[in-house]
Amino acid sequence: MKIAVIGAGNMGGALIKGWAKSGLTTDLIITAQTKKTLDRFAQDYPDITTMLDNVAAVAEADIVVLAVKPWLVQQVIAQIQHILKDKLLISVAAGIRHERIDVYAMPNIAAELGESMTFIEEAEKAETASELFEKVGQCRIVPQHLMPAGMMMAGCGIAYVMRFIRAMMEGGIEMGFYPDDAKQISMQTMRGAVAFLQKTKLHPEAAIDKVTTPGGITIKGLNELDHAAFNSAVIRCLKAGLK
Repeated sequence: MKIAVIGAGNMGGALIKGWAKSGLTTDLIITAQTKKTLDRFAQDYPDITTMLDNVAAVAEADIVVLAVKPWLVQQVIAQIQHILKDKLLISVAAGIRHERIDVYAMPNIAAELGESMTFIEEAEKAETASELFEKVGQCRIVPQHLMPAGMMMAGCGIAYVMRFIRAMMEGGIEMGFYPDDAKQISMQTMRGAVAFLQKTKLHPEAAIDKVTTPGGITIKGLNELDHAAFNSAVIRCLKAGLK
């Protein structure tokens, strides 16, 4: 089954790399606005078919993934609509609707590493799309009204997690660690917390109790987060994009 990815920017590029690493290189046809971008992918993944012509790429595909900027979606669909026929058209452009799009999906840039959290809107062909996106991470099919929340938690949320890591780095530097060391410590601590929750299936607060000794230093730090309204700031951050 041939997959045409229209657009090889940040999101399209992450999906291309993730699908290529999952073994789909010979199935991928990708397009971009410049030959320079295509040459870069061709160098890293020689078995991928690269084209500058969107129509030609769609003609050879069974599934078409629109990974262009939101303001280009209408233009690209108008360009390729005459050749789409019964091909599955998936859009990963946030917030843009079109009657010809079959499935709306919201992955994140961790797709490049096979670690995306992808939300797919309920639709007739959602399961088919899910099978494709499961090759680059976890998928969740949700009703339309939850897609914006999924985007904030995973699509945008990955940036919020990175901001927390940056804050930990800055604290580590202030306490005496070199920046690269502080970065590695922060990332490994985050990785360990996630692995622990995944393995034990504990609620985060129950896991926190295992680290928090009465009268100890952990509770002092947690109380400072509460004084700074940390939980409220995170919730407000996630809801900001829904306004």
